[in-house]
Amino acid sequence: MIPLKDDIPSETLPLVNYLLIFVNFVVFFYELSLSPIGLHRFVYTFGFVPAKFSWALMHGQPILSSLLPVFTSMFLHGGWFHILGNMLFLYIFGDNVEDAMGHFRYFIFYIISGLVAALFQYIISPHSTSPMIGASGAIAGVLGAYFVLYPRAKILTLVFFFIFVDVIYIPAFFFLFFWFAFQIINGSASLAMPGAGGVAWWAHIGGFVAGVSLVPFFKKKGPAYRFFKPW
Repeated sequence: MIPLKDDIPSETLPLVNYLLIFVNFVVFFYELSLSPIGLHRFVYTFGFVPAKFSWALMHGQPILSSLLPVFTSMFLHGGWFHILGNMLFLYIFGDNVEDAMGHFRYFIFYIISGLVAALFQYIISPHSTSPMIGASGAIAGVLGAYFVLYPRAKILTLVFFFIFVDVIYIPAFFFLFFWFAFQIINGSASLAMPGAGGVAWWAHIGGFVAGVSLVPFFKKKGPAYRFFKPW
């Protein structure tokens, strides 16, 4: 399923969401400008490598400096499909969450979701030498918040079913429930086959859980669920 848009217009200009998308693309175009060796060095320097973090903890390295790649890794991507998929989800779901939280709180929420996402993946594979990159953990937090705040929104979705393709509206509750279930299934499978594939499923799970959990602390005060529409 590929989301195309939702049916809730933004009440304010989502400045932070646009800025996040812009920065992600700027960093990605910088990656494209690098040589293969330069790109490899860049990714291993600014991507989050669990094994390097474990080594730093074991040898008493400063925690804050060791955590810097967790932050920078949120703005790196591994290819066009990676960044376009992530930015599509952020564009569709992020503006309304920013509406509900306000600009500054939305930015802090996004960063915390990304940090929790990386922590979840680190707990699952603390000795992995593969760099974790991408905004999907933080974006999973945005999806979790949207799941709580706008379950009755409708998501215009491109659906593939064998040879049939259709565009239909799906309630956000069901769209995001199935998205999360898909992460759980694949994350559970990855435990049985460590090292298989290149997707940080548990980062997605951790980000989503963080997003659901943090909404009460970041949502603006006011009437609950004022954005909801009737079924």
